[in-house]
Amino acid sequence: MDTTLIANSGLRTDLLVERYERLFGGHPFIFRAPGRINLIGEHTDYNDGFVMPAAIQFATLVAAGERNDNTLHIYAQSFGEQVQFSLDSLAGPPRGHWSDYVRGVAATLLSAGYKLRGANLLIQSDVPIGGGLSSSAALEVSTALALAAVSGIELPSLQIPKLCQSAEQNFTGTRCGIMDQFISTFGRAGHAMMLDCRTLEYSWFPLPADVRVAVCNSGVKRELAAGEYNRRREACETGVTLLKTYLPEIRALRDVSPEELNRYQNKLPEVVYRRCRHVTTEDRRVEAAASALLAGDVKSFGELMYQSHASLRDDYEVSCAELDILVEAARTVKGVLGARMMGGGFGGCTVNLVTADAVDDFQKTVAECYRQKTGKTPAIHICTIAEGAGAVI
Repeated sequence: MDTTLIANSGLRTDLLVERYERLFGGHPFIFRAPGRINLIGEHTDYNDGFVMPAAIQFATLVAAGERNDNTLHIYAQSFGEQVQFSLDSLAGPPRGHWSDYVRGVAATLLSAGYKLRGANLLIQSDVPIGGGLSSSAALEVSTALALAAVSGIELPSLQIPKLCQSAEQNFTGTRCGIMDQFISTFGRAGHAMMLDCRTLEYSWFPLPADVRVAVCNSGVKRELAAGEYNRRREACETGVTLLKTYLPEIRALRDVSPEELNRYQNKLPEVVYRRCRHVTTEDRRVEAAASALLAGDVKSFGELMYQSHASLRDDYEVSCAELDILVEAARTVKGVLGARMMGGGFGGCTVNLVTADAVDDFQKTVAECYRQKTGKTPAIHICTIAEGAGAVI
């Protein structure tokens, strides 16, 4: 990998090394982990379902070196903040601070039996925070790799997303699925991954060369997302508990077909039914999307994205007015194949499939429509589908 400029990114490793040397002295290891987009399959991962993410060029870099004491000294360039933790006292509830992710990864590695050394960590990222591009997973995965390198640990690759998922759940209070950490670890350039979140089996699907992935950031911070996310998960678990009376073999909503759910609709509270309906139909949309990509039918793939957005808006109720405006604006542009909200919801981004020759028109039209209706200018990123995490230098 280029040791000066990360491909298709503004991250500069030479400047990161210089900053590290000024702060801490010595020459660091550097590890990179990307953010991600999710083409389809939202809120299915924690229901043992199917998702179709891809890693993108926006990433987090962690420069790391060993210390001769038992502490972590961490500096985050994005926040201009430095924090310190003793490896002997990492426990504690979520603090609502970016350092929870780093503290959580270190504590989870220790709990898994790995022996960590003290370390200096310098963090640089260009993954938009709070935009649904999984800045948290990028930070967790890059931190895990950096701490392992400093401590001389060889982490089995499949352990990385599992440990990072556990860290986020236990140290930030977000009961996330494994998708974000998994694709950040294992992404493949130019490809989307269909991931079975129960078995962790996955397949690769190359994206057509004449199609671009565009992300539009609504600028709405997802301030409600964590609590509402957990409530949606609880509704799904309630649905499974009630449905087990009639379908005793099920373990998660992944095991329930839309037809079975409809059969027992009157056995569920109305809100719980709608939450479950989103998940069961979304799993089927992911499977249909994979078939469409194999057949080269990107038009059908795009229609499934629109259906996904409608389900997230109406049944799961995690969209917001700004995300709906972005999706409807995209729909008016010739050459847009599909669009939907992405991520936990209540703000953040939309993901759009756009033909290469329509990118300019898409950017202008969507930005203007959004400005007229909200008074705000959306950040629009044309994403490069990138490799997963690894060492830079």
